[in-house]
Amino acid sequence: MPSRAPSRRHWRALLALAAVAVSLFLALTTPARLGLDLRGGTQIVLETKDSPTARADSAATDRALEVLRQRVDALGVAEPSLSRSGEKRIVAELPGVRDPKEAVEVIGRTAQLTFHPVLGTTQDPKGTPEAKHPQDRSRTLPDPDAPGQALRLGPPALTGEGVKDAEAVFDAQGGRGWTVDLAFRGAAADAWARITGEAACAAPGDPARRVAIVLDDKVISAPGMQQSVPCKTGIPGGNAQITGGFSDAEARDLAALVKGGALPVPVEVVEQRTVGPTLGADAIKASATAAVIGLLCTGAFVIVVYRLLGALATVALAAYGLLSYAVLVALGATLTLPGLAGFVLAIGMAVDANVLVFERAREEYARRAARSGGDLRRPLREGFGKAFSAIIDSNVTTLLAAGLLFFFATGPVKGFGVTLSIGVLASMVSALVITRVLAEWAVRRRSVRRRPALTGMASEGRVRHWLARREPRLMRHRRTWLGIGAGLLLFAVAGIGVRGLEFGVEFTGGRLVEYSTSRTVDAGTARAAVADAGFPRAVVQESGGGGITVRTERLTDAEQDRIRASLQKPGGTVEVERDEKIGPSMGSELRGKALIALGIAVAAQLVYLSIRFRWTFATAAVLAMVQDVVLVVGLFAWLGKPVDSVFLAALLTVVGYSVNDTVVLFDRVRELRRGAKGDRAARGPEGLARLADRAIVQTVPRTVNTGMGALFVLAALAVLGGDSLADFSVALLAGVLFGIASTVFTATPAAVLLEGRHPAPDAPVSRPRDKARTGTGAVV
Repeated sequence: MPSRAPSRRHWRALLALAAVAVSLFLALTTPARLGLDLRGGTQIVLETKDSPTARADSAATDRALEVLRQRVDALGVAEPSLSRSGEKRIVAELPGVRDPKEAVEVIGRTAQLTFHPVLGTTQDPKGTPEAKHPQDRSRTLPDPDAPGQALRLGPPALTGEGVKDAEAVFDAQGGRGWTVDLAFRGAAADAWARITGEAACAAPGDPARRVAIVLDDKVISAPGMQQSVPCKTGIPGGNAQITGGFSDAEARDLAALVKGGALPVPVEVVEQRTVGPTLGADAIKASATAAVIGLLCTGAFVIVVYRLLGALATVALAAYGLLSYAVLVALGATLTLPGLAGFVLAIGMAVDANVLVFERAREEYARRAARSGGDLRRPLREGFGKAFSAIIDSNVTTLLAAGLLFFFATGPVKGFGVTLSIGVLASMVSALVITRVLAEWAVRRRSVRRRPALTGMASEGRVRHWLARREPRLMRHRRTWLGIGAGLLLFAVAGIGVRGLEFGVEFTGGRLVEYSTSRTVDAGTARAAVADAGFPRAVVQESGGGGITVRTERLTDAEQDRIRASLQKPGGTVEVERDEKIGPSMGSELRGKALIALGIAVAAQLVYLSIRFRWTFATAAVLAMVQDVVLVVGLFAWLGKPVDSVFLAALLTVVGYSVNDTVVLFDRVRELRRGAKGDRAARGPEGLARLADRAIVQTVPRTVNTGMGALFVLAALAVLGGDSLADFSVALLAGVLFGIASTVFTATPAAVLLEGRHPAPDAPVSRPRDKARTGTGAVV
């Protein structure tokens, strides 16, 4: 046995060293993959639709994805990303594209390309895209070369599927400007020679000497055959040229459409987000500053409270940041703005496991100091052992919330779930491995053993000492606390009913555009300018940095340009910093997903806690969690703040954080109850109430110290994070404070009342051989 402990220490030290070394290597050699909201660009979500000839199923969506990929590649966008989402959705991310109109027009068009013989001309300027008679496959379309006239076209002799390649070329010699050169494959080359050979047989000046090239029911070019083209033989070699007075961009877009081919089914834009690079750079800078300030404040606080152990925990916190960042880049995960906030928030939450261990070590030292002569090693070992159960339980509840965000959220919020999950797992490695290696190394030093007060374990802590001296009996008034909680709930529900919730465009559908102006414009002036542009009902607000946000139900690109022009009068130079457009079907779907995510979060926490505790404790914890959620929602209703996908991320984080605090307290109640099995005074509701009061005194220092770590980071994010993160931080700040209070004043009183009405059955008397196992300190 004596050799096992050093062996374990050595293995832990090697593991910690390897984790830090590999993380440092990955952090230095692998760049982070930034989301569009951080590096700037456009995200477009397309949904395939049924057509009269094809059904929008999974196979059709896959074919459409390949066509869109070729179109985007032809546009020359750097590092584009296209992926399928569900059965009918395609997500296209286009970095650097600030004007999405062109991209949407190119990648969203059906692009049905056909080649027709010209039968004649007509004076019908509007044309008829479809044949006038069922047996007659001819069609009439406007002539691009003769305004006011139309071409009567024969059945298509060739489609775009026969095009092998298309390239935009500047024809300097022929003087045609920008053209699109086509190359046909196989049988299509023969068909092209046949249709041009037939046209070449017509007399000069006859409309039948032309061949019409039609794209999506529009004649884009109808060249006539030159005298050099032989009759019946046509143009050999499978080459053609589309002319039409194109500009450089128009020729490239047309080449991209033709080369990519026709979409098998129509697509509709259901979501569109555009972020300027300046906004993303500012968000990165603000979040990085908030992370540094939060880490410094948290580290200083932990050092003041836990002295040497706190300093070592701060070093482990820095290692945690390195470890979680390395895992993020190694997995190739995309770092989004909410994800960055989750990364920063996890720094504050990473303190939790360290605080749990250190508070346990303090208790063990106080209990053993008289017998062990001030030995520091065993109390520290017992602290890690006894805190393990609470650490696992509390982190699993947070992981459940993060997992729901990953599966039910969309866009940047999904990144928050990823980074929060990575942060939780990394925090456990940081606390249980790295902090332990450093702490065990420190307490073995002779200079430290001679000064136990230096470690922070010999001190009981001011909060714990103050509570222990007063011995508060909070559970005597458990019905009063529950009544106060019910009153707060009614106040929150009244806010939701009276003021209503200000849903964001993600949930309602519509368009939100954020403008930056060279001159400061107040909300009233901007509102008047937007009304002059024809949108008196638009919601106009000031944003951080002197910007203006405009939210409307429906807004076309042309109308958005009109609003921008109207704002230029009072604001000078106006730039679009952010542009989000959500279709009504997408908005209702996101609302449904949000409700499902919250419902599953509550059910999942209830199931997990029922496994780890009795159903009475699990129900009490879930009641407190629901109260916290309703209070945060009610606060946003009274303040009139927007409820969007980022708020949903904050709400689900509050769910995990609230249960986290409650689990730690209930874990201590369970331990005290097991230790008092033979004590009759500990039986019944009053006995459980006394044990709960003791548990509160023992765990409140941990709750306060952990809450302070999170509050430092959230306060820094709220002040420095700008509009994008301010509401997120406010929701979490409120959630953390509500969670701390609900653990003591809602969850614990409810658990005592439920246990009094539904007491646990008496456990069987332990066998003599089991008594030898008591006192090991293990908590299962």
